[in-house]
Parts: sequence; C-alpha cells; structure tokens
Amino acid sequence: MSEYFVKCNINPEKLSTGDCTIRAIAVALGQSWEKTYMGICLKGFEMCEMPSTNRVWGAYLRDKGFTRSAIPVELPEDYSVRDFCADTPKGTFILACDGHVVAAIDGKYYDAWDSGDYVPLFYWERRG
Repeated sequence: MSEYFVKCNINPEKLSTGDCTIRAIAVALGQSWEKTYMGICLKGFEMCEMPSTNRVWGAYLRDKGFTRSAIPVELPEDYSVRDFCADTPKGTFILACDGHVVAAIDGKYYDAWDSGDYVPLFYWERRG
C-alpha cells in the first residue's frame, strides 16, 4: 500500500464501480456523494448531455473554480497517480485516467482502492 493512498469510499452503499467521478469530485469539494451526484446530473440536464461525459463533469468542476491542465508531455508515459502526488504535495486535484477518476489532495490520493498505478491523462486543479 502506498504512503500516498487514503482509502475512502463515500458512496452511501459503499459501491465502487461506475461512480468514481462522483466519489472523487465529492471528496475534492468536501460535499456529500448525493449533492455531487445531483449537481452533475443537473449540469447534464442543462447541457442536454449525459452526466457521465467529461464535458459535463468538467463544466461542473469549472463552475466550482477548477481549471483543466494536461499532464506535461516531457513526463514518462508511465507517470502515475502516485508520482503526481509525490510531485504535488499541495493543492486539490481531480485526476482523469483511462476509465477512472481519482481525487488528490495535498499529496494524497483518495479512492476506494489503491489506484496509484493508474496513469493520469489530464487533471483539474481547484484555484482559490
């Protein structure tokens, strides 16, 4: 188990499949799973698009003060969630990996399982 990993599953039923985006965003925002789920669903309704799309949950994050950035191309191809946390000891981030989303806060990643080996494709950072 990684020193950067914090086991965290705020799903009310303790499920850990299909809702990683909701869990990660809720943890990063310090709000309930239910409030996050409804907020993203409402954003999807407003945009006439499914709430699970990157575009919808990205718009939700943008409304909450996050900005999106790419993982720098000069980093190795296997640059992991664990590496990101080791390199980024301060701040609140949502890391988007292939098929998974995870919260990283002040150098630790919060997830239902140890997803430290996943490779982030892009990330959202909370400003202010």
